[in-house]
Amino acid sequence: MSTGRGLPLRPWTTALAAVALAATGTLTLHAAPAQAAACNGYVGLTFDDGPSGNTPALLGALKQSGLRATMFNEGRYAAAYPAQVKAQVAAGMWVGNHSYTHPHLTQLGQAQIDSEISRTQQAIAAAGGGTPRLFRPPYGETNTTVKAVEARYGLTEILWNVDSQDWNGASTDAIVAAAGRLTNGQVILMHDWPANTVAAIPRIAQGLAARSLCTGMISPQTGRAVAPTGA
Repeated sequence: MSTGRGLPLRPWTTALAAVALAATGTLTLHAAPAQAAACNGYVGLTFDDGPSGNTPALLGALKQSGLRATMFNEGRYAAAYPAQVKAQVAAGMWVGNHSYTHPHLTQLGQAQIDSEISRTQQAIAAAGGGTPRLFRPPYGETNTTVKAVEARYGLTEILWNVDSQDWNGASTDAIVAAAGRLTNGQVILMHDWPANTVAAIPRIAQGLAARSLCTGMISPQTGRAVAPTGA
């Protein structure tokens, strides 16, 4: 900031001038714009298969658009990219368990399923992501054995209501359209790595705002998107 004569004002000088002007009624103070309209509902954005080298771009797009999401991380990647797990948490995201190596769990025995889930719990916690309370089985494949192991670790199984098809080469337009089908409490499946998904984020944010929907956390009790809490 400078004066009309091109001389820079010291920060404390600027502050004093503002106080003086306010006192004389010659300064109009403007309140910060409202962050968002009232939320008429909450939806759950979820991103599988991270963290990766693409995670910074995804987190940047989400933060820029004022969105929060649940990241279902693979244990092997959490172990390989611990700084990105920390970045997810620092950006206000929630971290869930997506198995260690992304196998077809329903084709494995109980001990193998246990290893996939327990190692991921440990890897995410070691990377600074806390202890996950949500679990998404790879490919959405589950059975009674998978559910029994999930329960052993206090995990709630989370599938999805809308599949963005980003894993299948969906265009940015198609991903935005998929998010446009979300209704209150519903969850959408997306992934950490597709460039089209990152490109869709700003438009997803616009579409949700137009419908007064906000991004929320996924409740471990109900599996539905709800208003974020301090947890």
